[in-house]
Amino acid sequence: MGPHDLPFDNYAQAMTSEESVALVALLRDRPGGQTWTELTASVLEYGSARALRDELRAEELLEDPAFAATTEEARRDIEAWIRSGLQFVTITDDRYPARLREIHQAPPFLFARGAFHEGEPAISVVGSRKASDEGLRIAASVSQLLVRRQISVVSGLAAGIDAAAHEAALDAGGRPVGVIGTGINKTYPKTSGELHRRVAEAGLLLSQFWPDAPPQKHTFLMRNATMSGYGIATVVVEAGELSGARAQARMAVEHGRPVILTDLVVGKTQWAKALIGRPGVSVASSLAEIEKEIDALLSIPDHVSSALRSLRTVA
Repeated sequence: MGPHDLPFDNYAQAMTSEESVALVALLRDRPGGQTWTELTASVLEYGSARALRDELRAEELLEDPAFAATTEEARRDIEAWIRSGLQFVTITDDRYPARLREIHQAPPFLFARGAFHEGEPAISVVGSRKASDEGLRIAASVSQLLVRRQISVVSGLAAGIDAAAHEAALDAGGRPVGVIGTGINKTYPKTSGELHRRVAEAGLLLSQFWPDAPPQKHTFLMRNATMSGYGIATVVVEAGELSGARAQARMAVEHGRPVILTDLVVGKTQWAKALIGRPGVSVASSLAEIEKEIDALLSIPDHVSSALRSLRTVA
């Protein structure tokens, strides 16, 4: 029995599965030495990984014997991931966050635990692992403010500001979205395992890497791009000169997402001072000012989509 012989619901599920298999096989084969970013762009251009892979196969005069092997390996892996309780969502899947799909660093897939909420308003609260008591207090207060506004709290589940933001969101009964810089089966730092579990149960835990991928410096920067793309804005509470939060703030500006810098981070870093005056960047010296900035952002219909369209027009 082929996919077309199945009832409609089962047929749709089978087609989704075949799309996932084709994408995983493509990313592993990397035809022509293409990067994941290049392959992701091509998948979006063709409308599906299956269509792209069929096109690449059609260009070959002889069938590559490795093709079938790669396909079957991808199928077995996906079945194992699903059996283990993971969700595997490709960039062409309807569940893939539409806002994230807009950025050029959009990951080709996401592993998830928890529940996707389509189009949810979400704001990143990020900052230093070695945060001051004041920074931790501000992070918790901002998260509580977001929960009151029914905005999901996005953070990276690192120690310091990230953990404080998510713990405050959980304690306030809000929805946390954790975006991690390792595979979803890994916990980094190791002491955050309980926080990972609570985030997945109350909200959503996301990874853009293979399930057992270890932590590496570049994966955390990739994670920051995903956090920026997922949300409608980024709040940087406190960060050092080389912090990943600095990278996220710069990427958020590139993505057309508003960035709110506290006076704590502006007072301590040159990079934050240099961002002042850039489009969408504001500085807040109190929780009341952060609240004002967020309320102004929420009052603008389709704010992010409009900003992205403007950026594409200029480009």
